[in-house]
Amino acid sequence: MTLPELKVALDATGVIPSRKLGQNFLHDANVARWIGEQLDPQPDDCIVEVGPGTGALSEHLVGKVRKLVLVEYDQRLAEYLTKKFANEPSVEVHSEDGARFDLRPLWAEGKVKLLGNLPYSAGGAILRNFLKGPTPVERAVIMLQKEVIDRILAVPRTKAYGVLTLRMQSEWDSAPIKTIGPECFHPRPLIDSTVMMCRQRATPLPVYDRRLFDELIRRGFAQRRKMVRKAMPDSPPWPKVAEKIGCTETARAEELSLEQWVELTRCYDEFSSEPAQRGDEVFDVVDEQNEVTGQATRAEVHEKGLRHRAVHVFVVNGKSEILLQQRSLLKDEQPGKWGSSAAGHLDSGEDYEACARRELGEELGIEAEDLPLKAVGELPPSDENGWEFIRLYVTVYSGAMRTRANEVAAVEWMGQEELRRWLAVRPEDFSGGFRNCWELLEKQSG
Repeated sequence: MTLPELKVALDATGVIPSRKLGQNFLHDANVARWIGEQLDPQPDDCIVEVGPGTGALSEHLVGKVRKLVLVEYDQRLAEYLTKKFANEPSVEVHSEDGARFDLRPLWAEGKVKLLGNLPYSAGGAILRNFLKGPTPVERAVIMLQKEVIDRILAVPRTKAYGVLTLRMQSEWDSAPIKTIGPECFHPRPLIDSTVMMCRQRATPLPVYDRRLFDELIRRGFAQRRKMVRKAMPDSPPWPKVAEKIGCTETARAEELSLEQWVELTRCYDEFSSEPAQRGDEVFDVVDEQNEVTGQATRAEVHEKGLRHRAVHVFVVNGKSEILLQQRSLLKDEQPGKWGSSAAGHLDSGEDYEACARRELGEELGIEAEDLPLKAVGELPPSDENGWEFIRLYVTVYSGAMRTRANEVAAVEWMGQEELRRWLAVRPEDFSGGFRNCWELLEKQSG
């Protein structure tokens, strides 16, 4: 889209570029084409573009990908895009705020790519919405003011290094790939813009509590010139933490590397040293009629494929959404898969309901002693569910939760229609036990 074409489009929509909204429209067609190419668009891709404006980037992707989702805050521009791409079935236009756009339906699209000439006023909030884990986005090409990109890529002991740096670098490998001058935009900004490539982090960090990590870095950088120890919890004592992470007791927040912040988070997490499961846990071994025939350790049960008992719990909120749990990467079976809200094996001598309540407490931090549990039904053992006699429970709960990072990677409330679609097109994203339990629930509800 050339500058004259852009002005015609803006006049047609009645849009006067707003400094408050950070509206600077790209009008260099060659730059726009080049930016889109950095996503390596493939025929089966789903690409989400935030802040498409008049479609300067979008028009170079139409027809090249399976689905193009455009998220435009300005309703007038959204209507313009809807008309512009009316004959393109692959294009889906949403008149919504990119900082609040609901990502949950995107899980059914598989690995999503994100594109955006982000408004200067809301770029950070949009990045947080789309790139904060868990997210279906696997790659992003983002254009923002150079100052913000510099903060994302900053290193310790620099002025730019801070909360945004650590949030992004803990989950993404990012690199600048091009600087775009003011002459490519209308109206002209006063500063350069930088195009940045983001890919999901290739080198994994030790498992840590993301919520606690975010809390501690915000506390640490709230007064960045003060010693970080003044902002940390009382226990364990700071001298022990400083020794553990390899810093001085007088260190400031900006002096700690990402790896040190992660280790610091693990120091203040009471569960970080606990394994996701213990191989010496003892379970009851049962026969084909679910009668106890003996006992064996977790390791023996899984190694030999012995029949044993387990529970799954579906937690449902007031909107009838189901809480999904993404299994920790430390799990010995199906790590990283999405599954039931809570699930686990019965200890030797334990009954099903007691186990369900225990798992709700251990995995989600829910005080479940008096929580009503409804037994939905039972499933026989199979290779798909790990040779478990499973009893499924459902409970309604919308209160506070606290997950353990060593057991749970993430949780996500999911609408039932969205879940059905996701399961239908990408069953491999879910654990076998959950798929079986979901089929049981559907059958009982139908």
